[in-house]
Amino acid sequence: MARSKKRVPLRPAVQIHRPGDVGVMLAQRVRECRLRLGWKQTTLAERSGVTLASLRRFESTGKVSLDSLLRLCHALGRLDEFESLLRPPPAESLAELEARVAKPTPKRGRQ
Repeated sequence: MARSKKRVPLRPAVQIHRPGDVGVMLAQRVRECRLRLGWKQTTLAERSGVTLASLRRFESTGKVSLDSLLRLCHALGRLDEFESLLRPPPAESLAELEARVAKPTPKRGRQ
């Protein structure tokens, strides 16, 4: 009789910020970048292809679509900063690194 492995549920790390807080923080940073360049909201909207209404809503509420956020960051010359998001954490050992290479990434979650 085969013994089944006991699955231990993984819990996400405790986080300091909430999604809405991060949205507001990003909106403030986009606004600061825009102002450092001396651009009006209309200038950034035109250069990014994001509507002026969407940019105004983002800067006041922190709510924006991912596509619009990427377009705004591209226009501000900051798009490359997204490349480092959601990378796997660094391996803690050589064995862990080898296991990552040998084991393919799952195509779907278990739960």
